[in-house]
Amino acid sequence: MKYVIVLGDGMADRPLSELQGMTPLEYAKTPNMDQLAAAGEIGTVHTIPEGMAPGSDTANLSVLGYDPRRYYSGRSPLEALSIGVDMKPEDVSLRCNIVTLSEEEEIYEEKKIIDHSADEISTEDAAVLLEAVKKELETDRYKFYTGTSYRHLLIWENGSVVELTQPHDVLGQTIGQYLPQDEILRKMMRKSYDILVNHPINVERKKKGLHPANSCWFWGAGTRPALSSFEEKTGLKGAMVSAVDLLKGIAVGASMKNILVKGANGGLHTNYEGKAQAAVDALTKENYDFVYIHVEAPDEMGHQGSIEKKVQAITFLDERLIAVLKQGLEEAGEAYRMLIMPDHPTPIAIRTHTKDDVPYLLYDSSAPQKNTWKYNEREAKASPFHISRGCEMIDYLIQK
Repeated sequence: MKYVIVLGDGMADRPLSELQGMTPLEYAKTPNMDQLAAAGEIGTVHTIPEGMAPGSDTANLSVLGYDPRRYYSGRSPLEALSIGVDMKPEDVSLRCNIVTLSEEEEIYEEKKIIDHSADEISTEDAAVLLEAVKKELETDRYKFYTGTSYRHLLIWENGSVVELTQPHDVLGQTIGQYLPQDEILRKMMRKSYDILVNHPINVERKKKGLHPANSCWFWGAGTRPALSSFEEKTGLKGAMVSAVDLLKGIAVGASMKNILVKGANGGLHTNYEGKAQAAVDALTKENYDFVYIHVEAPDEMGHQGSIEKKVQAITFLDERLIAVLKQGLEEAGEAYRMLIMPDHPTPIAIRTHTKDDVPYLLYDSSAPQKNTWKYNEREAKASPFHISRGCEMIDYLIQK
């Protein structure tokens, strides 16, 4: 038996009047997921432990079977593993987003945060901007590292795990009250704006109607994580397919293989087909038992507040990934169990994560069922199946 999880990041949502009271998942055309639902099981699962923040870090750890209460040490350290940063025990890692702030206000603290991703800036452009920041701000104690797209890293030697605000939680708001209390971090953010606001790349971006990537934003502080091996934990040889450093870092920490896919970029127009085919090849040709396919696009579109693009991301996931994955496994003659789910909701109305239960779809090719339900939040909530602890979902998938 082969096992696969397709994780549509932030795919769950709430009913929207613009979609006649439906969610984006309910509204989108998803014939492949609906077909699997009719032959499988749907239900709800609670992925965020009580008292913990609803993030992709805690939620994806949970889905992979790692109880965040035990294993979570901060988001950024997981990304540091992906980038290959060898953190010392006393180091603190911080996520360094390159964001868009409003430019009309003279005082930095009075600016508003417009876009946490600077229009999903390319890694190539972001690397040039981060290099300009490094040249001015890097010291022996504070080191910058390039990640993917807008997601980068600051390592603070002998640092403190300070409380910091996630930028996508305060979109459209004045930033002053959300800046770090630590004066050095606050000063670096302020200086980064001065370095980046008139950078040639940002001048060109504004000419093209794109958001300028004009400030660093620090968040997600934590210390070096210590995950146990996924294979030792489950008995399955596992691989990760993701464009996002967070997920790649979780894979490194769990001793899973990271499969890199050309054109996979964490955005709406990622290489869905390539991700699906990479998973099929890993399961059918490379002797892997389990593959985790992570798709960031629904979450990004939720943060952007775009109903149209979130619906499109879900449609792409269905027709360009699920369909290819299902066909590839069936043509190879493999028996498989597939779990499709979000990690958390990212509702369009609030443009950030929530702790609401998420819908899951579980399909077993060796034991198809006959049901009438479709895969969406409404029908999943009405089903009799509910998993109260997200970290138990992996055992449910592999029938431990």
